[in-house]
Amino acid sequence: MDEERETESSPSTRAKILETAESLFARFGFAGVGMRAVAESVGVSKSALFHHFPTKRALWAAVLERSMLEFDARLSAAADRAGGALERMRLWIEAVIDSLVENPSRAPLLLRSLFEVEDEEPVDAAAREVLQRVLGKVAAGLEAGIAAGEIRRVSVPHTLQSLIGLTVFHFASGDFGEDLLGAPLYSAAEIRRRKEHVIGFMERALRAHTD
Repeated sequence: MDEERETESSPSTRAKILETAESLFARFGFAGVGMRAVAESVGVSKSALFHHFPTKRALWAAVLERSMLEFDARLSAAADRAGGALERMRLWIEAVIDSLVENPSRAPLLLRSLFEVEDEEPVDAAAREVLQRVLGKVAAGLEAGIAAGEIRRVSVPHTLQSLIGLTVFHFASGDFGEDLLGAPLYSAAEIRRRKEHVIGFMERALRAHTD
């Protein structure tokens, strides 16, 4: 029994819970997922689940924070390899799309997070803090490019909205998106086309005219 309790309270069990919960929340939404269903899908007891996450709201917040932390890490790594502002933007777009593609639950989960859960309690403060850090990095990159004359003067908030729509919404669009494209969203060919389209679109939109 002690060995089972130690296993269920381990960090690897917590990681498995988060991974499973992300998939369930993405498919069924916050209201459509119960803690019992999460525990059964993971293969742990409800007491083990509540040991890691005392409420469903806390689990939801931890899932979102995990996603945001991955974006943050990928954007930081991409920025370290970049030269100018447009190259940094290209690497950031590739990093975001790679993250969404590697975990197909992520885009629909993030889209749901915009409207499904009311802020009854501030348990998702950590996730929001990471999100603001991620958005702040991209905003700072845009502003630096504008100051250097590499990026034309654009509305930074509107550009952030456009980038989110071009990436997150696309991979969350499901059957609608596939019907529109006439191809699977997550096929290798369509992923490559999506990267090329978004990068080309944003570079043409952002590049400062030199003539």
